[in-house]
Amino acid sequence: MRRKLARLLLGAARWKAVGDVPERSVLVGAPHTSNWDWVLTMLLAWQYGITIRLLVKQELFVGPLGWFLRRTGAVELDRKNPAATIKQLLAESEGDDPWLIGIAAEGTRSRTDYWKSGFYRIARQTGLPITLAYLDVPSRTVGWGPTFHVTGDVSADMDVLRLFYADKTGFNPEGFTPPRLREEG
Repeated sequence: MRRKLARLLLGAARWKAVGDVPERSVLVGAPHTSNWDWVLTMLLAWQYGITIRLLVKQELFVGPLGWFLRRTGAVELDRKNPAATIKQLLAESEGDDPWLIGIAAEGTRSRTDYWKSGFYRIARQTGLPITLAYLDVPSRTVGWGPTFHVTGDVSADMDVLRLFYADKTGFNPEGFTPPRLREEG
């Protein structure tokens, strides 16, 4: 049912979903400049028949919206103390069952100096690959980009992200933070 609904809604909005998603991965989603990013991410997941454990700030988990977020696989994240949530998710990731965690590494819909490095640390700790998810407003495309394992060379790994996201444009381009981690120096 979700697949049909996603195809219908994406088609009606003239968006297309592309790419292949692995069964187990740390998904990095960018650009993250609008609340519409979440809507497109959910439609993408539904079209592919997958559930993404999407990290969402805990402040949004109130009333009917909180119920809906939980039903779609979202995970409450206390941004002041994310360690407990991450520890729980790392335990969930053990084993061979399909498991996808989605992170908007920009951390906010506004431009900042750096991306949050949690996606990188989770990939290193779990040994899971990183899959680059994206939306591109000019081409009306939402999808999955390359999947790769981190090497431990943070700058070289982030070069992969910089190259991939260089031609992706969000709903509010001025809010996009180019991929860069504090750990790069």
